[in-house]
Order: sequence, then structure tokens, then C-alpha cells
Amino acid sequence: MTDVRQLPEAFLSEMQELLGEEYGQYLESFKEEWKPGLRVNTWKAKPQELAKLVPWNLEPVPWTGNGFYYSSEAGDEGGVRPSKHPAYYCGLYYLQEPSAMTPAAMLPVVPGDRVLDLCAAPGGKSTELASKLKGRGMLVSNDISYSRARALLKNLELAGAANICVTSETPEKLACVWPEFFDKILVDAPCSGEGMFRRDENMVRDWLEKGPEYYAPVQRRILSQAVSMLRPGGYMLYSTCTFSRQEDEENVSYVLKEFPQMELCCLDLDKVPGACGGFGLSGCMRLFPHRLRGEGHFLALMRKRGGDDGGTRAAQIRTSGTADKEKELDAFLRQCSVEWDYSRIVIHQD
Repeated sequence: MTDVRQLPEAFLSEMQELLGEEYGQYLESFKEEWKPGLRVNTWKAKPQELAKLVPWNLEPVPWTGNGFYYSSEAGDEGGVRPSKHPAYYCGLYYLQEPSAMTPAAMLPVVPGDRVLDLCAAPGGKSTELASKLKGRGMLVSNDISYSRARALLKNLELAGAANICVTSETPEKLACVWPEFFDKILVDAPCSGEGMFRRDENMVRDWLEKGPEYYAPVQRRILSQAVSMLRPGGYMLYSTCTFSRQEDEENVSYVLKEFPQMELCCLDLDKVPGACGGFGLSGCMRLFPHRLRGEGHFLALMRKRGGDDGGTRAAQIRTSGTADKEKELDAFLRQCSVEWDYSRIVIHQD
């Protein structure tokens, strides 16, 4: 737990301006323990089945049907901790902070989609996206760090994910290979981490070294490449775990201005009890630790104009036979044939 007295004055000043009357409630939230969670891998098990296998009391996370809170003391009295239980090593669930479950839940992925998770490590969101695809379509999970990409692959394999391609490349290189290729893209961008201050005091020290001014240009570069890889009619969800308007609403406004083919889709705040809208940009979603049982997060869903609504092509793939599925994957693999370091690319086919 982070002591509120450790928070930088510049950050506190910005939060006071952002939250107004709720600022005091935000500071009070630092006296509370953060809420750990786990997400059931529905590709392998049903939530009610997992509940019978584990010894802890599971309480549903309101914004996702397969997410649960568990006690932070789980396993302390001689029992098995969630990270040591056999069900964990079988890939039946993934340990994930509850607010971090929202991006994959809000991206409207359906079986048959071509999906890109552009900043994917360690794999919490990718494993859920793979589960939503149900082995149909394809998932490309990328992280620019090779060591993190290896951890990403391990988690996807543990989850039993099918039809996946794990890469460790820059967004620019990926964009050269897959222009307007993906139906759905998740950009859970690297950020200043203000939403995780309560949970991890190390994030405060990192913020002092690299704050919003450092990350905002990086995020805009990543978003620009993501737009070029999104097909007309496709959806892109942008998320961060920070409160900075510079990294959040201002970056979304940048995308809408620089790429007029992109439009903002209003996220349903009722799906996440306690969520609020964006500041100065209607349609976004913000999560604050004093408003719900989770850490800080920001989400914005955008769509590229043109094409269909993202479901027609996927529906055709879902109803096609195995031969058509194999042709789809073969075409995908042929498109990968560029001058890359293939030791950094791993492709799995179910």
C-alpha cells in the first residue's frame, strides 16, 4: 500500500483540479486495501465449475461475467494461494486486477474476428480476447519487449489459446505488414501509471522519472500505427491505467482530429457501476478507486468509418467449414512473409 504522503505535489494538484469535490474521497481510498481478482478462462471452464474447485470465496466483479474478487488473505491460513493452486497451472483462471478486466470486456470481439493486441504483455487481456474468439479467427499479440513477449506466449499457451501469433516488433513494422487488416484492435498503452499508485508505490517513483509528458507522444505514435492497421468498419479500444488528461482524452481527441475516418463510440457507463464519463470528451469511460472496487483506468472505443459493422465477415468465417478456416489462416501466414527476425515470431494453429 502507498502512503498518500508519498504522492508528488504536482500529481495531487492535478487530481484536485480533475476531481473537485471528490478529491477528498480519492485520498481516503488510499487507506483501503486494493482488491485482487481472478478471471475465469471460459475457453477451459465455466465460472460455476471453477467455484467448486477452489477453496476461496469468490465474489463477482460487476462488469464482467467471468471475473471475481477473492480475499487478499486467501491461502494465508495454511491453504493454497491463488497463484499456487493446481487450477491456476491448468490455465483455468488468470490473476488480474478487476479494473484491468474492463478493456477486453468492452472490445466487441466475436468468433471469427482478426484481432490485434498491440501492447499485450503479460497477457491478461490477450488471454481473454482469445477466449472470446473461441478458437475461430486469429489473434496477434505483440509486445515490443522480447522478454515480455516470452512471458506473454507462456500465458497464452497456459490458457490453451488457439490460432495465435505472438510477435515482438514495433508498431511501425507491424503496420507495414498488415495495413487495414484487423477487425478489432486493443491498444492498452504504456502509460504513467497514476491509476496504480495505491497498489504499487514503485509506480510513484517511475512517474517522477517518466511522467505524462514522456508517455503522451509515445501513445500517439502507437495509436497512429494502430489506426492504419484497422480495417474500415473495425473497432479500436484505447485504454490506460492513468488519470492524466494528456494521456487520455487529449490522445483520443488527437486521433479524431488527425484521422477523420475515426469516430468515437459511446461506452455504456451502466455496464460498470461507479464509472464516470470522460473529462471534456463525452463517450469515454473513467474508473476511480474511490468510486468502485478497483484501481484507476481509462477507456475509449473508436470505429473506422466505412465497411460493415465488424460482424458480417466474422459471421461468414464462423459458419464456414474447416477447409475455409485453413485457407484463412494460410492467407494470414503468407502475409507474414517479410524480412523479419523469425526467431522472434511464434505462430500457433489449433
